Amino acid sequence: MDHAKLAELQGPDSIFAGLSNEDWAEIGSRAVQVNFVKGKELLVQGDPGDMMLILTEGTARVSMLTSGGREIVLAYAEPGAVLGEIALLDGGERTASVTATSAGSALQLGRNALRDFAAGHPEFAWSLMQQLARRLRTADQTIESDRAYASGPRLARYLKRLIRKDVEATHRVELSQTELGNFAGMSREHINRQLRSWEESGVISLEQGRVRVLDTDMLEDISESEG
Repeated sequence: MDHAKLAELQGPDSIFAGLSNEDWAEIGSRAVQVNFVKGKELLVQGDPGDMMLILTEGTARVSMLTSGGREIVLAYAEPGAVLGEIALLDGGERTASVTATSAGSALQLGRNALRDFAAGHPEFAWSLMQQLARRLRTADQTIESDRAYASGPRLARYLKRLIRKDVEATHRVELSQTELGNFAGMSREHINRQLRSWEESGVISLEQGRVRVLDTDMLEDISESEG
């Protein structure tokens, strides 16, 4: 993947948002390209965070295990995604695992390489602090929001997040009910009951285990209700 494409793929939440093509060329020169196959564990929860990954090709699942051994899927990463930056920055253990869901490649950037880049680019260091502050604010708001919502509204909000822009015409979520339950932090039985209830009400349809939203206005109302 070329540097211009990597720059283009960085969303506002990326720690690399706003970098120029020249900046990306420098990052590329400091990084090592790694290739992987489907099913490969790219990062492992609990491991030391001595490097981070920038996904350049393929897809991956970001998940964590609870103390009870239950997996919670946090996100699905696509090209451009930055993975493992938390442990790299604070020197702690990995807070989540990343598993390849397809073959692909990534740029591997070590702590010293990132530190050297930041030292030579003060504007990036300042932008990084701003980004981390925004994440902390968002995390605080999310905690307060989830306290106020029951599981139904929470699941509705996850469905809204998971409807990707390139499939908005069909409003189909390409996740199994089990994966969707893991993503929302709900049991399979609970999520099945909720989805069946919404199907009977005409909010969604279930197509071969996949979820298709039929009434986006109703889903919006559910997501904003207090449960």
